[in-house]
Amino acid sequence: MSDLDAVLAHVDADIDNAIARLFETLRMKSISTDPAYAGETRACAEWHAKDLASIGFDAAVRDTDGHPMVVGHDRSAAGTSVLFYGHYDVQPVDPLELWEHDPFEPSIETRPDGSKYIVARGAADDKGQLMTFVEACRAWKTVTGKLPIPVTILLEGEEESGGVNLPPFLDANADELRADVALICDTNMWDRDTPAITTSLRGLCGEEIIIHAADRDLHSGFYGSAAANPNHVLARILADLRDADGRITLPGFYDGVPELPDALRESWAKLDFSEAAFLGEIGLSVPAGEKGRSALEMVWSRPTCEVNGMGGGYQGAGFKTVIPAMASAKISFRLVFDQDPHKIRAAFRDFVKARVPADCRVEFIEHGSGRAVAFDTSAPVFQKTQAALTDEWGKDAAFVGGGGSIPVTTLIKERMGMDVVMAGFGLSDDRIHSPNEKYELKSFHKGIRSWARILAAL
Repeated sequence: MSDLDAVLAHVDADIDNAIARLFETLRMKSISTDPAYAGETRACAEWHAKDLASIGFDAAVRDTDGHPMVVGHDRSAAGTSVLFYGHYDVQPVDPLELWEHDPFEPSIETRPDGSKYIVARGAADDKGQLMTFVEACRAWKTVTGKLPIPVTILLEGEEESGGVNLPPFLDANADELRADVALICDTNMWDRDTPAITTSLRGLCGEEIIIHAADRDLHSGFYGSAAANPNHVLARILADLRDADGRITLPGFYDGVPELPDALRESWAKLDFSEAAFLGEIGLSVPAGEKGRSALEMVWSRPTCEVNGMGGGYQGAGFKTVIPAMASAKISFRLVFDQDPHKIRAAFRDFVKARVPADCRVEFIEHGSGRAVAFDTSAPVFQKTQAALTDEWGKDAAFVGGGGSIPVTTLIKERMGMDVVMAGFGLSDDRIHSPNEKYELKSFHKGIRSWARILAAL
């Protein structure tokens, strides 16, 4: 029996203990955005540092101006060095009444077909995912006494609350944390049986605008049509952001956005993707956005502009004939390839200012920005990871795009010069950030086995 075979056998034999350890961290209310849970968030960091130390990592809780980081090193082996990133903090549980069980008392549920899943806040995002890697390290250490390659683990405590302390922490500790490649397990599989490596993520530019008009709310019978209505002004601005074909109308918006490379387009075409099923599972059937673009192309490789929230005037029960003094909207731009978020922000503000009437004024509030990131899948680390995942799951691992943003990926690439392999085992129906968050037991078990294989392959 090879070392890898022995490690995989141990993972199988120890799975109940691995689940028990996962349940320990899931019980901790590490809600980073709520100051009331600062103590429990720190306790969770201390638990993870102690757990890493128990398997031979030189691990410690590292203070920041906010919640602490956890850093652990085991560099006793030779070979390709890796930095694994995860986060131990979780989202708030509201609305609590929609949970079927206590969100911090994890349970295993069984479906009629016998499949099982773990229910708890953080089960998929990100405690279950990060523990797949830790358990793979534990198995290697238990069976062989060592890891096959040098490993550093970085666990963040503020990913769900903005992560403002991560960039300065990476800058201050870059020499200590730098490795040949970074690994992240905060992404999804292609489907329930097909593993995936996410090779690109969209960037982000967030803006809030507030249109101000009269110095107070007005009676619409007394001032209707005579006074500017911020709701009308805002509606016209937002409507102008897209043309009849769904393209974004900001000048220069598509600068740096090439057509999809043929090889990547062909790779995506081979995926078993149904646009009808994709929209149907959310109760829709008609594709929106840019005409002539597939849904997969739009969410993985095209930029977008979305209105995330709007408000102005009376919105309570019943009716109130009012012209509001102000109206607001929150808009996000998802960016791709070489789009510059700062240029997008400037273009958006000029676009809005040009449409605000002379006796109104506009206020802008910035809500963060980041560039898109993409990696060359021909690099050996991606090929080796793909082969390891294919061996474990029995289906070719897919290279996929990501429609969202994981800011740490861009930070690691730009500030530390490292490629990032994003191999996660979540599913699209895991209800992350929602009540009754879950993580498939199969994802947890085979995720551990997958990382054990990846460590061997690297």
